[in-house]
Amino acid sequence: MFNKLIARLLPYMPQSFVWVFSKRYVAGLNIDEAIKGCKELNSEGIKITLDVLGEFIKTLDEAEANKKEYLEIIELAQQNNIQGNYSLKPSMFGLLLNKDVCYNHIKEIIQKAASYNNFVRIDMEDSPCTDLEIELFRNLKKEFPKNVGLVLQAYLKRTKKDIENLIDLNTVETPLNFRLCKGIYTESADIAYKNYEEINEHFLDDLAYIFQQKIYVGIATHDKPLVEGAYKLIEKYNVPKNMYEFQMLYGVTPELRKSIVDKGHIMRVYVPYGKQWFAYCTRRLKENPKMAGMIIKALFSRG
Repeated sequence: MFNKLIARLLPYMPQSFVWVFSKRYVAGLNIDEAIKGCKELNSEGIKITLDVLGEFIKTLDEAEANKKEYLEIIELAQQNNIQGNYSLKPSMFGLLLNKDVCYNHIKEIIQKAASYNNFVRIDMEDSPCTDLEIELFRNLKKEFPKNVGLVLQAYLKRTKKDIENLIDLNTVETPLNFRLCKGIYTESADIAYKNYEEINEHFLDDLAYIFQQKIYVGIATHDKPLVEGAYKLIEKYNVPKNMYEFQMLYGVTPELRKSIVDKGHIMRVYVPYGKQWFAYCTRRLKENPKMAGMIIKALFSRG
């Protein structure tokens, strides 16, 4: 109860206070700091996916500015020989304001990445965005079969059906590319599983189906039982290493991350950065209230 209370209160605390511990989970406030974090991870044999923090913009001028920032990021990452790709949230480009404008902005970003034979991941946001983001992905996949992927959230009851409905885009030459995660948005029990064991069960069920369909997958989890479950499915379906990777968030469970790398699996770390860090960090703390309690305890113990 204490941890949950702290997690609920943190969004109302001064940002300068929250930043004290949030900076562990954000690569920096600007692109130079993010590039430095990417280089450090690359030096450990870890690939990255760069993400500019921010979502649910209010004006299309913001969408234009966000597009320009992503185009600059791609150029800078290329110049620095960063081993990684890019993730973006469609609501940053006006998905809920004008989906055609959003599509054209993201298309331009993918074109830029594709010019360097690189890749862009479309993040999945909350349920009002789900159908729009699947439609966006479907259209972009047809234009850029090798350069765009999608995030799926296992806690949504619709996810298995969504995978089935996208199978027509899957080919041997250009397989679908999904990141499978649990999901972090607060959703109704009508559309989302709420129980920990039930979510894990569906995560592994979705993962098994993805392996059976020979879809490339980023196994995005910090949950050791899910990592162990993924190992078993990889062995069961004899999945080649070029058809999956593990994915984790910047600064989270580094010991588990290292154990996966030490076993010879590909690891990719989601590297978020930017001035819009506050909403990202407070949402992560709501997702994992135990983290909030540990942070508060650490602050007081340091005196």
